[in-house]
Amino acid sequence: IVEKTISAYKLWHSYLPHIKKESRFTLGEKIDGRFTELIDSLLVTRYAQKTRKLLEAKKASELLDSLKCFLKIAWEIRILSDNKYLAVSAPLSETGKMLGGWKKQIEKENSA
Repeated sequence: IVEKTISAYKLWHSYLPHIKKESRFTLGEKIDGRFTELIDSLLVTRYAQKTRKLLEAKKASELLDSLKCFLKIAWEIRILSDNKYLAVSAPLSETGKMLGGWKKQIEKENSA
């Protein structure tokens, strides 16, 4: 999950300098910050104590949803082209599926 998210971030980071200045320092920085928060949250979840793992995974899931929303806004207002939006969104969609599975596994382990 972490590697897939880092890969998507690297792609996003290559797009950031090409975004118009007025959007780069507002929405662009917001998206960049969400990416780094998400990566940090996934790492925290990975190494969290068993009793905190589910809480941390839920936090990561919230950050991912927020990131995807901001990326969609960037696409809708034409900061990102269709191709760039799809290229960044596809790995994040996979990250979401993997994170959902991870949360279910944690819940199963906690109930046992």
